[in-house]
This record gives sequence, C-alpha cells and structure tokens, in this order.
Amino acid sequence: MAAAPRILIVTAAFGEGHNSAARNLAVALTAAGAVTQVSDPCLLGVPRITGIVNSGYRYVTTHFPNIWAKIYRSTDNCDFNKQRSPVMRRVEDALENLVTGFQPDAVVSTYPLYPYFMTRISAASGKNTPVFIVVTDSIEINAAWLRACCRHWLVTDPATREAMTAKGLPPEKIIDTGFPVHPVFSSLDPVPATDSCKPFRILYFPTAQLAFLRRHARALLDASPDVRLTIILGRNVRALYSRAREIKDAYPGRVRLIGWTRKVPQLLNSHHLVIGKAGGATVHEAIAARCPMLIHHLVPGQEEGNLKLLEVIGAGHLAESPQALARGVTDLLADHAAGWRTRKEALARHGRNAGAISAADFILKEIGTGR
Repeated sequence: MAAAPRILIVTAAFGEGHNSAARNLAVALTAAGAVTQVSDPCLLGVPRITGIVNSGYRYVTTHFPNIWAKIYRSTDNCDFNKQRSPVMRRVEDALENLVTGFQPDAVVSTYPLYPYFMTRISAASGKNTPVFIVVTDSIEINAAWLRACCRHWLVTDPATREAMTAKGLPPEKIIDTGFPVHPVFSSLDPVPATDSCKPFRILYFPTAQLAFLRRHARALLDASPDVRLTIILGRNVRALYSRAREIKDAYPGRVRLIGWTRKVPQLLNSHHLVIGKAGGATVHEAIAARCPMLIHHLVPGQEEGNLKLLEVIGAGHLAESPQALARGVTDLLADHAAGWRTRKEALARHGRNAGAISAADFILKEIGTGR
C-alpha cells in the first residue's frame, strides 16, 4: 500500500482569510487520505513580534483603514526574492525546520511570502518540493502573490484568474478552485430563492466599535418589521455584549445574540442576508452559502477586490452608513423581495461552495496521489 501523501500547509495570522483557507484545506486533504500539518512560520520564528504586529494590524485595519491601505499598496514595490531582514531570516529558518522535520510531498501556502523562502530552501536542500499558492484575495491581487515561483496558483473565481493572466502569468498555471471554504458548505441547503422572506433573517458581524453596533442594528431592525437580527459577537463578546444586549431588550423577540461559534456555515445557510466586513473568509463563505451580502466596513486596497467580486457576481454591495444599510434592506425586500431573489439566483449561477474539496483534489492529482 502506498504511503499517504504528506502536505504541509503554511499560513499567517495577519487576516482571518489566510488561516481559514489553511484550516479548511487541511480538513479536505485529510478526508481525501493525506497527512496534513498546518503551521504558521511567523508565529514559530518570531512569536512576540508576530503577536505585536497582529494586534497592530487588527487595530489599524479597524480604526485607520486608509493608513493600512498605503502600507499594503507599498508592498507592491517590494522584491521579496531579495528580502533578507533578520526578522524574515528567522521566519525562513522556521519554515526550513518545518520542511526538514515533516518531509512534505508538497507545500501549500495561503500567505504570499513563504513561496519565496521555499525557492531558497529547495535550492539549498537539492529537493524540489512542489509549492502551491492559495490566493486568498480576489480580483485586486497584490504583486507579492504573483512574483513567487510555484507549481500552481489556486484562485477564487474566473475574474481573478483573468486579472492574474492579464498581468503576464501563464494561464495554465492558474486554477479556479474557489476559495477553500469548509467542506461542510457543499452539503448544506441554503435558504431557497422562493422563500417568503417573512421573517427576513439577517446575520450581522459587527466590528469592535461599539457605536457602530448600535447604529447598524437599529437601522437594520427599523428597515422592516419582518427583520430578525442575529448578532455574532465573536472574539469581541466582552467588549460588545452590553451594547448588543441593549439592542436585544429594545426589540423584544427580534434579536438573537451569539458569541464565538463554529456554526457559521449553518448560520449563513439559514439566513437571508449577511452584513459584515469585506474580509476574504466572510465574503467567500457568504458566496458559498448563496447568501447575499452588504459590506459595512472595507479596508481599502486589501479588501477592495472582495467587494468587486460581489458586485461582479451581482450578490452584494457596499453600505457603510446606517442609512445605507437600511436602504439596502428596504430595496431587497421591495416588490415581494424581488431584489433579494435576483441576488440569490446570481449566487446559484456562480456556484462556489466546495473550494477546499476542489483544491485538495487538484493538489493530490498534481503530485500523483489523487483519488
């Protein structure tokens, strides 16, 4: 009996999309018979610095998104083939230790920097381990994703594939698998487009800003008496709970509060609309659940492509103010929810709810161990 393929998946804590894609892909690869390991070389190599940078990243992207946009766009001009700072050397050493210890048949990176390190690691070891890059952004792709050497880039959608091809990458190396959402999405039934929308269930992911939660929630609930609001507090449960409870008490029987949960796929598939920021994981999970989306917070540069993808599909748009959110809900529900049904049908045509499964199958076939 042939040995099970060994797949090392490397990620980074800077944005939930990288980690979500890595975890979900590991689930799909394991189900397909592979031995997987998910690791964060940044956390292993420079744990204290990674923690500080990650906290700063979350703070700046939430409170000063335009500053982050300038930082993000500046990396377009960086040549990571030559980037050899002491900090990055420690991260590269951590990755080399992972490769030496795990002896993978392939390395899958959901973060753009590691493939550059793998080029040097493979050259030094003489073992050319295949590298697959899972691009977690859509349409607007930072140059850091594009300049590294790899076997294939796995992308989220046809528009992203076209955008990368237009920048000179060989089309045969860019594979549209869809974002690696959790495999459970492929087995769940979303709310049908024929639903009465009474009640109209909205899933709301707030940011850490307290005032936004109250203003957004009131606007959504006041948009229609049919609205029932589920608020996901997540890691901000302690900071946001008292304000969320205030909303729950002000609208008896219409508000549900949930802290941290593993049931996001089930929740998305049971709601009519999702309100959240334009992060890669949230946007693509909404797409997988065929759940139309309104974006209440956008990080310029990094997340603009995710919004553009929703617009290309016809599945959502930007609604940053409470007034825009209320107007968005009203428009969707007008004329017996005709606008909502149109978006549901557009998402059904797009049909991306098995990205992790597709990516896992492709990787295993490429390295000669597919089912």
